[in-house]
Amino acid sequence: MARTPRFMLYRPVSLDLLSCGLHADAMTKRLLNLEPIDALGEVLHTLRMTGTFYCRSELTAPWGLSMPAAPGCLWFHMGLVGECRIQGDDFDEIKMTPGTFVLVTRGGGHWLATDPDVTMAPVMELPYAMEHERYALLRYGGGGQTTTLVCGIVSIDHEAAENLVQALPPVIHLDSLTSLRAEWMQSTIRLMAAEAQELLPGGETIVTRLADVLVVQAIRHWLRNEPAARSGWIGALRDPVIGRALALIHREPGEHWTVASLAARVAMSRSAFAARFVELVGEAPMRYVGTVRMGVARKLLERPGATVADVAGNLGYGSEAAFSRAFKRITEQTPGSVRQRAKGRRQSAP
Repeated sequence: MARTPRFMLYRPVSLDLLSCGLHADAMTKRLLNLEPIDALGEVLHTLRMTGTFYCRSELTAPWGLSMPAAPGCLWFHMGLVGECRIQGDDFDEIKMTPGTFVLVTRGGGHWLATDPDVTMAPVMELPYAMEHERYALLRYGGGGQTTTLVCGIVSIDHEAAENLVQALPPVIHLDSLTSLRAEWMQSTIRLMAAEAQELLPGGETIVTRLADVLVVQAIRHWLRNEPAARSGWIGALRDPVIGRALALIHREPGEHWTVASLAARVAMSRSAFAARFVELVGEAPMRYVGTVRMGVARKLLERPGATVADVAGNLGYGSEAAFSRAFKRITEQTPGSVRQRAKGRRQSAP
């Protein structure tokens, strides 16, 4: 039976504090301190998608679909059959053909269509046939030439991954026919399409994992080939010293970091470390620590059953009041307001 789907279907994820960047015990801490640290690789590892809405779209010309903005998420579209165009609020038109993979990195609003002059139907208002709990089938259009796409939206749940996404361009475009890894891309796309079409037992798990792989591969392609990936926060991750410091901060946000302790961990003098950190990252080390720490705190506060006292203790604060003052100073909101908004979203979810 056709119905309008939920905006996001969530996969089960671990609720342990380590997934938010906090170490569990002394043994974990010793393991986290092993050398060497590949800071950029670690950030890519945090790109574990925590939610997915996935859809196979069978569209007949003429047709047009508008995708809403989805902050904190990444849209992806993969061409299987036929051609179409895609354009966003903040990126120019791209032609999609079989094998094209387009990643809208910041969840910006965009449209897909046979022609930009057709009427754009809001995609979330169209009826879907739910083929399985985790993905749907959309049939729409005027009855002409067929275009088949695999589309989806994923969310991420790690502070470092969010920083990476914000450093990316608005869109990343891969064409498997010209990619250096064309054979690998084509094989992955074929397998993903087959699993989506046959709906065999366990198929939704395979499709979800393959979507993750394609998203990460698209980001790796940009990191490997674009000059912009050599500067800014991503450039700082590549630096052997500052990259290690960034990795340590994200691994252990509850540690009692100081400029001196961070400098000691990367074998630099305090003054030289502070100057290099500001030069590459664009802000002082302790300001960066505070931002990361409160990003982790926000995610913990949004979880069901979380208390301000528990989050404060897990992040190394001696009292709930001290944590609340720091949280409000950095985020300009109170821990209680974050908890209440998260509770309201859960209650209003369909």
